[in-house]
Amino acid sequence: MSDVKAVNELVAQFNSLKSEIGKVIIGQNDAVDFTLLSIFCGGHSLLIGVPGLAKTLLVNTVSNALGLNFKRIQFTPDLMPSDILGSEILDQNRQFKFIKGPIFSNIILADEINRTPPKTQAALLEAMQERSVTISGHHYKLELPFFVLATQNPIEQEGTYPLPEAQLDRFMFSINLEYPTFKEEVEVVKSTTGTIQQKVNALFSSADIIAIQQLIRKIPVTDNVIEYAVTLVGKTRPKSKEATAMVRSYLDWGAGPRASQNLILAAKAHAAVHGKYSPDIEDVRAVAIPILSHRIVKNYKAEAEGISVSDIINSLL
Repeated sequence: MSDVKAVNELVAQFNSLKSEIGKVIIGQNDAVDFTLLSIFCGGHSLLIGVPGLAKTLLVNTVSNALGLNFKRIQFTPDLMPSDILGSEILDQNRQFKFIKGPIFSNIILADEINRTPPKTQAALLEAMQERSVTISGHHYKLELPFFVLATQNPIEQEGTYPLPEAQLDRFMFSINLEYPTFKEEVEVVKSTTGTIQQKVNALFSSADIIAIQQLIRKIPVTDNVIEYAVTLVGKTRPKSKEATAMVRSYLDWGAGPRASQNLILAAKAHAAVHGKYSPDIEDVRAVAIPILSHRIVKNYKAEAEGISVSDIINSLL
């Protein structure tokens, strides 16, 4: 199949996937779109929202619609790295035998990832970056495709451990889930308080997802779009010559090169699912906020004046 035909087919697949997910998830269009884009790019996503906004349900529904294995890990203060990766035990023959942990799955839901200490959070780092884990000196490859979709509650800070910047940078998207509109909430209540249970059908296989990821990487990008993305990321760095007055006033730290890479990858995916054969500057702008928002660090002045990360990114766009 030619790449042009494959992109045309991807548009139809994406729309049918969204309508399948829409059987269960009402509203949250941006969250669904960005979650699917991160999967098509082979990236990980951080879902941020108050309790009850269907973060866990969204991940579960997406994994069912994609026909992928799904494991949920509830992150708690007493969770140990071995609870995620697995551990070695002595079998009846007094030989060490490795028992795989929940990380050995296609989609990992790291529920309330900021509730566990840094030692356990760090257990995910190698898996997220290298798609492999090392346990007792042995190297184990993870089955592809592999994604970590983590959730975080922004209002409860007691008993939480903020994710270090190095780990936040491993997430392709930081996706904010908003409260539903009045109409959407009425629909949610109607659909969840009756006896009818919606069944989500699997539309893809693991091989299909890997083929889509390869297709996205093959999409050509013009130099001016790449330069726009790199310039945009450079403007978030307070010490760079391109930095605006707002960035110098309100930011301590800007985004690194991984942000530029992810902007272009996500722009390719955004273009492809909208039927375009090459991304333009509009595609970069469409994905800029969820890609940059967790990679820039505000200073005290921004906190004091109520300036949000989105305000700063919008000023650059």
